[in-house]
Amino acid sequence: MTLPMWLQSVLHAELNLLPMQATLLHLALALAVTLHALLTRRNVSATVAWIGLAWLAPVIGALLYLTLGINRIQRAGVALDLKAAWQREHDRAGGSMADVGSAAGPDAQCAPELAGINRLARQTTGNALLGGNAVTPLVDGDEAYPAMLAAIDGACRSVTLATYIFDLDEAGSTFADALVRARQRGVPVRVLVDAVGGRYSRTSMVAHLRARGVTAAAFLPPRFPGLLAYANLRNHRKIMVIDGAQGFTGGMNIRAGHWLARQPATPVRCLHFAVQGPVVADMQRAFAIDWAFSTGEALLGNTWFSSGDDCGPVLARGVSDGPDGDIDHMRQVMLGALACARRRVCIVTPYFLPEEVLLTTLEITALRGVAVDIVLPARSNLPLLDWAMRPQLGRLMRAGCRVHLSPSPFDHSKLFLVDDAWSLIGSTNWDARSLRLNFEYNLECHDAQLVQQLDTLVRQRIGQAQALDAAALERQPLASQLRDRLAGLLTPYL
Repeated sequence: MTLPMWLQSVLHAELNLLPMQATLLHLALALAVTLHALLTRRNVSATVAWIGLAWLAPVIGALLYLTLGINRIQRAGVALDLKAAWQREHDRAGGSMADVGSAAGPDAQCAPELAGINRLARQTTGNALLGGNAVTPLVDGDEAYPAMLAAIDGACRSVTLATYIFDLDEAGSTFADALVRARQRGVPVRVLVDAVGGRYSRTSMVAHLRARGVTAAAFLPPRFPGLLAYANLRNHRKIMVIDGAQGFTGGMNIRAGHWLARQPATPVRCLHFAVQGPVVADMQRAFAIDWAFSTGEALLGNTWFSSGDDCGPVLARGVSDGPDGDIDHMRQVMLGALACARRRVCIVTPYFLPEEVLLTTLEITALRGVAVDIVLPARSNLPLLDWAMRPQLGRLMRAGCRVHLSPSPFDHSKLFLVDDAWSLIGSTNWDARSLRLNFEYNLECHDAQLVQQLDTLVRQRIGQAQALDAAALERQPLASQLRDRLAGLLTPYL
């Protein structure tokens, strides 16, 4: 059947307009991304990267920015409402809950050489440096999991648990059983699992716990499930608090790979920490804000909080970080600690892609004569990150930093030690995702004995590691160098 001439003319005209319409759509979207990024983003390199992607990848670049580049989380109102509720409870209790609803108060007396970093961390976070804490390193799931499970089984008033990954495997099932037993004893239990991390297991732990009567929630389910593996704004924190008084935090998820004694198929080394003392209240506050944001429930009263009696020599401060009200807290504390370093800096991290200012500060720290040791896995679980790291490592080694590559199994530990008495422990990696896009929780600790314990662990890792040879790195084949450089261009998105 032949179309009428007038209809053929209309269709022909419409087809001729399609390229122009596509071009106008691309220009409109790219311009919208440019204006939004300029007005809302603070990091210059990331801003340039997103704008470039929007202009160079028609439509696709704008869609990626819409999906991954915009922070839609506004938790400030939730945090303010919860703090006001804590204050009202404090007033009703006649002041007996002063340490629960507020992070403010006088700083504990720190060593004179740490006065600078203490002042910076206080000004940045608003949190006081609290004395009287006990912090115990727990190596791998072999030490951490039995201690955490025993604490759950001993809970009398409450259990709160936030984690990025909570797999429904041998380790996760053991934790789930303990949480169910606590609930059956009448202990209130709250479990928060990141929506992306929770999908590492085929069966959702949140659904599994709910089916067994445990109150559980997922943090910020992504709008586009197909992009789960690359979604931003994740809750990467690992916090467990028992009866408001006993805490656990660090870098360890809940999955079978960390329980090395049980010979998992994919073993993963890591560090976690048992915490007691006044700083546990801050750990609980961090959990409570995330929980209220996710569920609307406010955790109030002595069920969830304890005054936190002095029980150890460690001065500690909670450092929350995230892409909303707490943005750049961790980065500022890291930069301040490097500026204060006089003798030695030790960094242990599974992923090392710091932004330019951190790289430059590390170079300057080494050039000042400070010994800088960086311990990384010889091979991580993300080859793209391994490639992107190499150009940065060559630059640091030329400035005098020493890079040590740990053999298998993959080391997921996170440590930052400065001189003889300062450490930063928790969930943060040295990459843009942790420092700009994820919600993280660390403890800043002032204590020489703790640093000595952690330094022993670092030296053990260095003793087992292979030093990276800067000359060998430069002698890589041209194809490998180009691959690494191209992967490095993706740093703002990694």
